[in-house]
Amino acid sequence: MISVNELAKPLLQELVTKSEALRVKVGKFSNGANYIDAGIECVGGLEAGRIIGEICMGGLGKVNLYHASAVGEWPLFLHVHSSHPVIACLASQYAGWSLSHEKFHALGSGPGRAIALKEPLFEELSYQDKCDSAVFVLEVDQLPPIELVDKVAETCKLDPSAITFILTPTSSIAGCMQVVARVLEVAMHKTHELNFPLENILDGSASAPLSPPIPDFVKAMGRTNDAILFAGRVQLFVSGDDATAEKLAKELPSSSSRDYGKPFAQIFKDYEYDFFKVDPMLFSPASVMVTAVESGNTFRGGELDPALLNKSFS
Repeated sequence: MISVNELAKPLLQELVTKSEALRVKVGKFSNGANYIDAGIECVGGLEAGRIIGEICMGGLGKVNLYHASAVGEWPLFLHVHSSHPVIACLASQYAGWSLSHEKFHALGSGPGRAIALKEPLFEELSYQDKCDSAVFVLEVDQLPPIELVDKVAETCKLDPSAITFILTPTSSIAGCMQVVARVLEVAMHKTHELNFPLENILDGSASAPLSPPIPDFVKAMGRTNDAILFAGRVQLFVSGDDATAEKLAKELPSSSSRDYGKPFAQIFKDYEYDFFKVDPMLFSPASVMVTAVESGNTFRGGELDPALLNKSFS
């Protein structure tokens, strides 16, 4: 079986080996666990964020930067693709493990989740990773407390020295990069919520503009979400009948949500900063293509919204 933690090892080693060039900081906790700071006490950058995006996908996805004219004033885009999108996105990249200790709260993403197996999702996926090391990505602006690090190591049944945490504040350049690199994962998560059979998903590709970083956390979170909601594009290649593929194409775009129509930071404020009040069907790309490989037909849904994107990014 594919090991997402094993495949992530070379990428993790690249962050460590090239830490100076990538402007990241490598350190250790008092219990021997490792961390890589990609924006708290260092600058980080686009390349660090690109590599972290690939680590999040457990080495089963590629992340690249390019320029495009799709949304006018914001030409810098990133492209993500994976030939194993279910494992790469749902079993690895998805931020599904809630981690907390006293006042510290974070959602754990990355390959280590497939070793910890703390989420019911893994039973559905019938996937479990076995590896001698585990790597997690946290969108935080501070180091996690040692008690939480110990808890993660214990859950994974690994010595703390075999655990690595990559820390990416949402307001940092690398943080923006690795969040927007979830454009395919966001599509996969909503596809799962729509009860589309995951075994029918054969391949996936997605793109979105890179949001400009901003120090304010809520605005930074809003911009990274809006990059996907208003200008994210995804194409899924699926098996099965045309009717099921067409239904997915119509239901998957972000515009199908009741909350669509204004920047995410404003939606969050309107709901008094209660994330759980936001319609979960909102989180998806703006434009969708679903190709049914058995018939050769492609179905489309949604469209890009440059005006709303510009309102968010400006």
